[in-house]
Amino acid sequence: MTDGPIKRSITIAGHRTSLSLEEEFWTALKTIAAANNKSTTQLIATIDEARGDRNLSSAVRVFVLRAR
Repeated sequence: MTDGPIKRSITIAGHRTSLSLEEEFWTALKTIAAANNKSTTQLIATIDEARGDRNLSSAVRVFVLRAR
């Protein structure tokens, strides 16, 4: 496992963005997406729609923690 965040580029809501998360969050996100028959990008798009004023990386981390 890496020490710092891993940056990945994704397309959500028709635009490219990058998301920096620690490897553990990426792994958990993939697991949650698979359990919900969604791609990781689809799940991130769902999180993005509901995140309010929170930045996307923080919204994903909070989502993962609440899903556990």
